[in-house]
Amino acid sequence: MATGWARDGAVQDQIDASVEDAVELARSRLPKGKSLTHCEECGNEIPEARRQAIAGVRLCVGCQQEVDREQAGQAGINRRASKDSQLR
Repeated sequence: MATGWARDGAVQDQIDASVEDAVELARSRLPKGKSLTHCEECGNEIPEARRQAIAGVRLCVGCQQEVDREQAGQAGINRRASKDSQLR
């Protein structure tokens, strides 16, 4: 497929790089180390099942959901490439 000045496969390379970056970001957010017995945000006890399921867990379910909501709202990826989002 002709894409102007770009070499063949350049678009796919760009897509692959974007996916690799997203995977690396997700891996960097995974908890590491020993799980805590109590949430470091609110102090509530973290259930044993959660501590065993997720190595290095530091937050209770409620606090983790709040963190996830905040991180989801900060995603700056322009998936639709609309001009409005590019002008912000």
